[in-house]
Amino acid sequence: MSALSRRALLTGAAAAAAGATLTGAPVAFARTARAGVVPLTREEHRVVVIGSGFGGGVTALRLGQAGIPVLVLERGRRWPTGPNAETFPHPSAPDKRILWYRSDPNLFGQPLAFEPYTGLIEAVAGENMTALCAAGVGGGSLVYQGMSLQPAEAVFNTHLPPELDWATMDRVHYPRVARMLGLEVAPDELVDSPQYTAARVFAQRARDAGLPVSKIPMPIDWNYALAELRGEMKPSYTNGDGAMGVNNGGKHSVDVTYLAAAEATGNVEVRVLHQVTDIERAADGRWVVYVDRIDTSGAVRENLILTTGALVLAAGSLNTTALLVRAAATGRIPDLPGELGGGWGTNADRIYVWTDPNAGFGTTQGGPVVYGSLNWDDPRYAHTVIQASIPPLPADPGSTMMVGYGVSDGRGRFTYDAATDAATLHWPADGDAVIQDGHIAPTAHAIAGSDGILLDTNLAFPSTWHPLGGACMGAVCDLEGRVLGQRGLYVLDGALMPGNTAACNPSMTIAAVAERALDRIVAEDVGTLI
Repeated sequence: MSALSRRALLTGAAAAAAGATLTGAPVAFARTARAGVVPLTREEHRVVVIGSGFGGGVTALRLGQAGIPVLVLERGRRWPTGPNAETFPHPSAPDKRILWYRSDPNLFGQPLAFEPYTGLIEAVAGENMTALCAAGVGGGSLVYQGMSLQPAEAVFNTHLPPELDWATMDRVHYPRVARMLGLEVAPDELVDSPQYTAARVFAQRARDAGLPVSKIPMPIDWNYALAELRGEMKPSYTNGDGAMGVNNGGKHSVDVTYLAAAEATGNVEVRVLHQVTDIERAADGRWVVYVDRIDTSGAVRENLILTTGALVLAAGSLNTTALLVRAAATGRIPDLPGELGGGWGTNADRIYVWTDPNAGFGTTQGGPVVYGSLNWDDPRYAHTVIQASIPPLPADPGSTMMVGYGVSDGRGRFTYDAATDAATLHWPADGDAVIQDGHIAPTAHAIAGSDGILLDTNLAFPSTWHPLGGACMGAVCDLEGRVLGQRGLYVLDGALMPGNTAACNPSMTIAAVAERALDRIVAEDVGTLI
């Protein structure tokens, strides 16, 4: 079963160019891609941000508002939405748009036959774990379900550095993110409709098991879903078809919130299809970024060498960590902290297919997420289980999905492999067993009840949609994402998180930590490091 089935049914040229002494407009460079000669361009910028997800979006907006010119590099494309658009692929009929062209060719043991495309999801296979990361303007916000949870104080202080100051985060930074994303819970009018029977069954089963139940805040204008019920636009929310992006719009992803506001300042430029291959510290202490400008098939059309005084890595845990680990191993950035590559975690992700033909889930299951069970009383084993819809099918499958995540001490590490010239993930096979088997699974089974059957897809194909760590705060970076000992180098994305985000999915905490960091960076670093 592929990752798509589980979720729905669930380079060398830039290095050579470093030695060239070329300036100004694009010039011919002696390298061929799939066709023709690749030109080379050199540029200088005040701030370069790699990645356009939550960390990159917050960074771009707050620096842009401070009057700082910022260049954001995004390897993927823009994905504009409707209503009634066909921008995003349908999870029940996946096509090339779903997969990043450099993904592992045998995802979860199944060969993939899509033609190369700069699609939404990259699968990165490591030892005992396949991690999924997004591509496109808006990063993971394009394809995440949208669960936006703020940790409880005790869980936050147990698993994140107390120096972040939960009280201030609770008063200032989490609410700021909530306003930017327009968080709302689903209205009862929607939840009471036939399309949301599976959500109501989940909630009732959880209550019957004595478990807490609450609506999940989502970055969604639910009026779009209500309009679907009235027949004013084709279904996208109300039939579970939005797992790989919502075609109708109304989802407040980073591209239409933080990045749109950043570009509106006039100080922020977002460049798409710009894939960073290497980063380096120059002799004068500035940062050099090597970039392939690609087309939607992945073919290289231009090489760029960008020099900047401030470099912000916000490419997600996998790509940020890989860039740094490779730069350290090859000597491009000497003296990086020794803990680089470590502290990596999966947020204890678990995905279950819940089958119970007698439950009456329904053939059409509205989404993306309505209810969850937040089991946070014991900070040591805090975990969350939610119900997730499946996409429309010809017949009632008698199934829906549950997703779990939580806190765990399991950690992996990225190391450099000279044979492949790449950073490789190593994950212990039993890394999350204590929380997954001892706490998440019992909660999911309690909800499913004696008649329900749970298929734990992670037993067959260990994977995570929430990769975290690799350049963790306190070990590799300070709390504001400044890389220790590296002037003007920052990490502001999931790589900064210490392997989990306190029993919540990561987006809300990544954005709030970035908001906190930018308050301090604007106050303390502008005019000196930036």
